[in-house]
Amino acid sequence: MNADRTASPPAFGKLILVVGPSGVGKDSLINAARRHFAGNPALLFPARHITRPPEAGGEVHAAISKDEFVARQAAGFYCLSWQAHGLGYGIPRADVLEAISLGKSVVVNVSRRIVPQAEALGVPVAVLHVTAQPETLARRLAARGRESAEDIAARLQRDAPLMTHTASVIEIANDADLAAGEAAFIAAVERLTL
Repeated sequence: MNADRTASPPAFGKLILVVGPSGVGKDSLINAARRHFAGNPALLFPARHITRPPEAGGEVHAAISKDEFVARQAAGFYCLSWQAHGLGYGIPRADVLEAISLGKSVVVNVSRRIVPQAEALGVPVAVLHVTAQPETLARRLAARGRESAEDIAARLQRDAPLMTHTASVIEIANDADLAAGEAAFIAAVERLTL
C-alpha cells in the first residue's frame, strides 16, 4: 500500500490580538509568553512600529518618525495601524500575513478599536482580552510616571467596548500577582495554537 507522500500545505495559523486598557499588563504578559515559547517556530511576536522614541520607555518597539509612519501607512506596509494617545502604531503586513499563511500564529498588542480591521484581513482571529480592576490600573499607571493624576483619571474613564464579529474572545483577569496572570495568558495562547 503506497501512502500519499504529497506534502499538504500547512493549516492557517491565527492572528492573536491582545487587547485591554493601559496599565493592565499586556506587555508583561506578552513578554512572559515570548520567553515561554522561545524557540517555538509556530509562534511569532513581532515588534510594533510606534512613533515614540525608544528612550521614552514602554515596550521594546521599532521607533519611527511620524512622517515615516504616515508614508508606510499610505503605502499599505501595515496590515493593522491606528492612532492612540498622540502616537501612531503599526503592525507590518509581511510579519503577520506571511507567517499565518505558513501555519504560524502571530501574537500582537493592539487597540480594541481595530479588532474589526483585523477580522477583515481574512485570517483566523482570536482576542485575548486582558482586564484588571480600575484601582489596579490606576496604581500601575501611576507607577509608570508618564502621566499626571488627571490624565490617569481621564484614561480610566475611557472604556471602549470590545467589538468583534468573527473572532473568538478569551478573557484574562490580571488583577492577582503577575505570575498568575502570566500563567493564564500562556495557557490561553497554548489553547489557541494547539
